[in-house]
Amino acid sequence: IAFVVSPQNLFASVKNEIIIKLRNINNIEFDFTQSTNKAVEVGSCYLAFPKKLKCIYRDNKNKELIINNNSLAITQKRYDKTYYYPISKSPFLNLLRKNELIKIIEEANLEELDNLIYLTYIGTDDQVFTIIFDNINFELQGWKMLDVFNNNIVFRIKIKSLNSNLDKELFKIPKLN
Repeated sequence: IAFVVSPQNLFASVKNEIIIKLRNINNIEFDFTQSTNKAVEVGSCYLAFPKKLKCIYRDNKNKELIINNNSLAITQKRYDKTYYYPISKSPFLNLLRKNELIKIIEEANLEELDNLIYLTYIGTDDQVFTIIFDNINFELQGWKMLDVFNNNIVFRIKIKSLNSNLDKELFKIPKLN
């Protein structure tokens, strides 16, 4: 008996491994490096499904980004300023909704390169979004996308912990001044 393994079967198997791992994750704590065009920022984040993210940047502005459902607040603590943005149309929001993320993984084109899995998805608005996973342990490694200002954003992560007990206050959007 001969077994024929097609690339489609291999890709389906890889995607299934990622999805199985993802289904068991409620939240992730990670360090990040974010490259936007030529600017590089670093910090740490807490991501909780669904639609909650807090990132603390290690910069001279003491910047914090909080997403809670469809609200986004960016605070520059050094200047005591908070800016509010709606994000309901951002493809990034799909990363924060586990069920949407799983659909994207299922539909995305898969490419393996340098021990990483690149899953590239083209949204209904032709927005290209790539999610990056490790090809050995299938952990999330980051993502690439264009933002609303056509900036190329590469967000690379290093997971510190999974499924921690996170305080709900962590994702509280600051009040308008």
